[in-house]
Amino acid sequence: MLRVAKPSARGRGAIDRMMQALAAAALTLSPAPPAHAEWSALQVLEHNGATVTALALDLDNGTVLQQLNADRRLTPASLTKLAVAAATLNRWSADKVFETRLLAHGGLHGGELTGDVILGGAGDPTLEYHALLSLAVQAAGAGLTAVHGRIIVNLAPFSEVGCETHDRCGALVRSDTAFNAPLSAVGIDYGNWCVSVQPTLPGTAAAVRGCGVARLPIPVEGTIATGTAQSKKTFWVERATNAGIDVLRVGGQMPLGPRERVYRAMSNPAMGVGLLLRESLREVGVNAPGDVIITQGALPGDVVELAQTEGLVLREQLGRMLRFSNNYIADVLTFDLAADMTGATPSGLADASKGLSEFVQHAIQAQSRTHVTAPLLLSGSGLTPENELSARDLVALLAYQYHDSVHFPAFYGGLTVPRQAPFGFLRQGSEAWLDRVALKTGTMDDPHSVCGIAGYMRKKSGGWIAFAAIVNGSSTARHIPLYKAMEASRTDLEALLARY
Repeated sequence: MLRVAKPSARGRGAIDRMMQALAAAALTLSPAPPAHAEWSALQVLEHNGATVTALALDLDNGTVLQQLNADRRLTPASLTKLAVAAATLNRWSADKVFETRLLAHGGLHGGELTGDVILGGAGDPTLEYHALLSLAVQAAGAGLTAVHGRIIVNLAPFSEVGCETHDRCGALVRSDTAFNAPLSAVGIDYGNWCVSVQPTLPGTAAAVRGCGVARLPIPVEGTIATGTAQSKKTFWVERATNAGIDVLRVGGQMPLGPRERVYRAMSNPAMGVGLLLRESLREVGVNAPGDVIITQGALPGDVVELAQTEGLVLREQLGRMLRFSNNYIADVLTFDLAADMTGATPSGLADASKGLSEFVQHAIQAQSRTHVTAPLLLSGSGLTPENELSARDLVALLAYQYHDSVHFPAFYGGLTVPRQAPFGFLRQGSEAWLDRVALKTGTMDDPHSVCGIAGYMRKKSGGWIAFAAIVNGSSTARHIPLYKAMEASRTDLEALLARY
């Protein structure tokens, strides 16, 4: 449940002003008819079989500018990440950091540890390979030379996570991409093996190494040939899992030139980070040949800190999640949030996502002043096609964030301006679209197509408009081409930009 602290006397004036603004905005969320044609390009898509929800709201005066099936809840795909960003900023400071520690458990004499080393984290979803090297160097600098026990990876603040989405379940066996890594409270490089492929001499095998270690701690099967500088790049890397052991399979040819990094999902990120830690310790001169094991629950009380590292601040984590639609960050933060709010370990991703549903419900009710049913959210990433949000839900969330002067800068800062977008399909359109819009996208292909956008438009006067538009395939038109859905949404928003 959400808890709202009682404001101090100093803060009441600011809160009163915000509540007045919210009261004005509340009028906007009732289904008043707009004065202009409603999302005409999207109406054409709807006529041709698409399912659509859309709404645009003037945040200066609370006027609905146009709406189309605004209350229809559809699959939002990655637009769900807006709820993750808003809920985490409501819970924590934008400067919050997640600390990961390397601990010694057992007797430490003359640099030799008779017990175990424990890697304990705080659920950092953006821990990167150089952090393990830092931990290993710090431990060696503290005098550690040998570990006679095990390498333990502790899964606090939550426990082992099952695969609740189709692609993550498939990645337990094989992966040739970075985007389907299973979730873990402790992982590295978004749950991926970071692989460095370095060409050598034409006709010889390229060097396949880890990004942060000279030697990968898992088997590599096959070779990648080095070609001439003019040869075609055909190399490939996939990860397979045999009897619980990850194996990298490689092949093809790499032209002579700079090295490349590729990321492939681990089948078990907690085990992977333990193996990389053991190898990092070895490479800095700490002998640690023991087994890697995974534990969960409270840490022993008699531990000594050997090293620690801090991850990215929350605002930067959210920026990466929103700009690059990082699913791993979104769902790990969803678990972190649930564990922090409830003080208990969520039973799974769907259970953890209840906090997101409650927060969206809270934001909607703050705008409408009426009770509404919480939307169904089963993941923070949006990978679950059962997630449901309407344009009115999203615009209410955007309006809620806009009126929250403390959290709005970090929230808005994570959105993408089309001219600077990492995806080409956004870098098309008018000058106004390219420069006066900041948004999040959501796309999906299965079991039906999804193309959603939501965010803010800057008016010519300097004011603000919040908008959301989602296009889903339907039983009669299962797949609406992305370019058609995007073009229709952009055309309707460009018409608004021309008027305002």
